[in-house]
Amino acid sequence: MAIKTKLYKHLQSSTHRNSTSGNISPWHQSLFTYLQTLRSGSFPHAFSFPFPLKSCAALSLPTTGKQLHGHVIKTGCLLEPFVQTSLISMYSKCFLIDDACKVFDENPQSSKLMVCYNALISGYAFNLRVKETVSLFSEMREIGVEINGVTLLGLIPICGLPGNLELGMSVHASCTKLGFDADLSIGNCLLTMYVKCGEIDSARKLFNDMPEKGLITWNAMINGYAQNGLANNVLELYWEMKSSGVSPDSITLVGVLSSCAHLGAQSVGREIEQQIKVCGFGSNPLLNNALLNMYARCGNLEKARDIFYGMPVKSVVSYTAIICGYGMHGQGEIATDLFDDMIRTGIRPDGTAFVSVLSACSHAGLTDKGFDYFRMMLSKYGLQPGPEHYSCMVDLLGRAGKLNEARDLIESMPVKPDGAVWGALLGACKIHKNVELAEVAFKQIIELEPTNIGYYVLLSNIYAEAGNLEGILGVRVMMKKRNLKKDPGCSYVEFNGRVHLFFAGDRNHPQTHPQTEEIYQMLDKLENLVKDLDDFKKSGQERTEEPINGRGVHSEKLAIAFGLLNSTEGSEIVVMKNLRICGDCHLFIKLVSKVVNHQFVVRDASRFHHFRNGLCSCKDYW
Repeated sequence: MAIKTKLYKHLQSSTHRNSTSGNISPWHQSLFTYLQTLRSGSFPHAFSFPFPLKSCAALSLPTTGKQLHGHVIKTGCLLEPFVQTSLISMYSKCFLIDDACKVFDENPQSSKLMVCYNALISGYAFNLRVKETVSLFSEMREIGVEINGVTLLGLIPICGLPGNLELGMSVHASCTKLGFDADLSIGNCLLTMYVKCGEIDSARKLFNDMPEKGLITWNAMINGYAQNGLANNVLELYWEMKSSGVSPDSITLVGVLSSCAHLGAQSVGREIEQQIKVCGFGSNPLLNNALLNMYARCGNLEKARDIFYGMPVKSVVSYTAIICGYGMHGQGEIATDLFDDMIRTGIRPDGTAFVSVLSACSHAGLTDKGFDYFRMMLSKYGLQPGPEHYSCMVDLLGRAGKLNEARDLIESMPVKPDGAVWGALLGACKIHKNVELAEVAFKQIIELEPTNIGYYVLLSNIYAEAGNLEGILGVRVMMKKRNLKKDPGCSYVEFNGRVHLFFAGDRNHPQTHPQTEEIYQMLDKLENLVKDLDDFKKSGQERTEEPINGRGVHSEKLAIAFGLLNSTEGSEIVVMKNLRICGDCHLFIKLVSKVVNHQFVVRDASRFHHFRNGLCSCKDYW
């Protein structure tokens, strides 16, 4: 038969490299076995086809699958249910969903068989054909075809697509009504659906109600919290998981490490590093990259560097993480050396790697170097710069005081600039006190991101520094009309294995720290100390917050005071903040570092600030 020759030629070419070592995949082996069956003179029967058809699906061999389909017809096996479902699945996974439908429609027996409906529902879902999936499910119910767990497992994944939450809730209700809500696989699938839809509270409720929880369940909830930026919840759930007796796997630990990076929870990250060694995951590149990123974002560049150079194989992800780490600390020269080293080793940089190195150039003021990399993207690697790359370049020009050139670059962009691009120009206008250009940038921003409160606050600060009270009032009116409120500032400090959270000002906040009174007493002492310094008097900076005993004390000041209360002399105090540090707090911490024997490291939304002896590593530009 012709199928023998075509199959043999394909398999011979696709497995040539592996065949000499005997390392042939099970999928190829299945097809070879089928060929051997034909060569031996044996006549194939219904049970001969499901495995080679599944292999065609796994190896994406639609042509070979069609040849097998022809053989199925010749042998008279087409009406066998497991052959039909194998054909439907093969065509679906080879993205030939219309051919899968033909197999279903051309066999009258299909309309009565649950397994055929299940195969086509899964096929529609795999090909993201939402309407057809729902319609076929409705048809099953209307004509009385039995529904089982496999039916629902095929249906639920499409509910996690954007805009399908209502459908997902309906399917969840059907699962409960049909008595499948206690099925672990279905519960895991529903949980993942809610996470993908951003319904984290619904996901947690489902998680709590599940009578049985497996590793997949815990991972889905942990990574759901991580993806939604709820790092504290991740750590709490991780400890709960361990106490329940469920052992983590690499997926669990990646989610936990990302949360440690977010919170600056370095001691927890160290425990995870030990867990990785105990579990034998030390050679896992995904975990090594997550560890590297965690230490870099926690401010421990030395440890991040050790992990990086200890990795037997480095990928573009590894280089990007370490470059980003050095860039955030303002060490642009080292970051660019690493980027050049990556290219020399033959690793091709991607768009994310270029964002990291351009950002590093921006933080370090390496204008010419940044433009070299920017031009290299398209000329050498054929990568079209996106808004995120232009945002870095606008920031780079802005730091150099070239505001008009930054505006010209925005207006010459081949892609539409987003809010972040104009926001970079707005930030530069604040540094260089250019009110007129700031108003131009802000006008563009509010058309693109009308509810992004950060830009309103930034413009208000620009007006405040210029003494423009009318401008400040105008911004407040716009915010009130849009019902916008400033995001609450919060800062994290790790102490004794716990992450301590501080919110701006309000002593009555539900998460007020137990040491609140001592913290405010310490702040009062520090305020009095820095007010006597000549640097403070020369700054001429008016207070931008309310008095120390009021509601306006920023969270990083509270965190600094807490750190001083609970650390030994000469130690380093590391603070993580969710927003960009304000000028008042920046000056305050600089001056405190001059009067106490401590180094302060603050990671804000923009970069790391290293304060020592009255100076900051950012050189007062952030």
